Amino acid sequence: MLAAVHPTSGPQAGVLEIADVERPAPGPGEVLVRVAVSGVNPTDVKARRRLDGTAPWPDVTPDQDGAGTIEAVGPGVPASRVGQRVWLYHAQWQRRRGTAAQWIALPATQAVALPDGVGLDLGACLGIPYVTAFHALHADGPIAGSRVLVHGGAGSVGYAAIELAKAAGAQVAATVSSDAKAAVARAAGADLVVDYRREDVAARVLDWAPDGVERIVDVDLVHNLAVDAEVIASHGTIVGYVETPGAELPAGALMARNARVRMMLVYTTTPAEQAAATAGITAALGAGAIRPMELHRFPLERIADAHDAVEAGLTGRAIVELP
Repeated sequence: MLAAVHPTSGPQAGVLEIADVERPAPGPGEVLVRVAVSGVNPTDVKARRRLDGTAPWPDVTPDQDGAGTIEAVGPGVPASRVGQRVWLYHAQWQRRRGTAAQWIALPATQAVALPDGVGLDLGACLGIPYVTAFHALHADGPIAGSRVLVHGGAGSVGYAAIELAKAAGAQVAATVSSDAKAAVARAAGADLVVDYRREDVAARVLDWAPDGVERIVDVDLVHNLAVDAEVIASHGTIVGYVETPGAELPAGALMARNARVRMMLVYTTTPAEQAAATAGITAALGAGAIRPMELHRFPLERIADAHDAVEAGLTGRAIVELP
């Protein structure tokens, strides 16, 4: 099969090329998926940049997210799943082959059935952003009727968090850095959009939510914690999902509100938490609450361009189409 690959060590480590590699077979508890579309996330780019020569394979195929159709199942998986359209998540986590390949074998739980009418392009955009956003929003209790602040509302996780929070019955404020990104956040359903480069975020949010916000989904704790401490409600939770070393905790303000600050890594959430996320995302899909961001399409032979676009801060989603 054709796949994008890159060496894991040496001078060419992380350099993508297209190669003919062995097609996998599904093992126990696995499914074989014919991939139609691979989704590219910042985490996929970072994985290539952080190679240190310790990977157990000489080369890997990138990308965690994707969508396609199940063609075969391994022992222990019902044969009725053959032919099912699915979205994939965590596909390359601790595995050699990700979704930038014509076929992939992975655990059956990581191939989630797509509701009728939901396209494969949207399916390829769900994994990392939506599982991250769902966990950040829901892991600390229900949010129906709450007020939520999402930093970076035009980013893929931020956009997902706005949609999922609205689907759960919350009101949402989002921060952005431009008029164009404000339009993206509003399209996702944000009730309040604040341009942090031109406006006082804390003042705007507290005018909208005088008692503070119960949940904050934060892409950059280093720059946002001071504001977060001003606007978090009593017993509220601030969730950081991106590694931001050097963040200084405004302990006094947070203590006064009995607020919590916690970090999350989507890959190491528990199986039960991942199951809750995939069920919640599927329900939102079925209800029509999830709409695709602007899609930027790349053929497999241009996957390096897709990764470069994501690394450069592309607004929208980069997807790679498999031949």
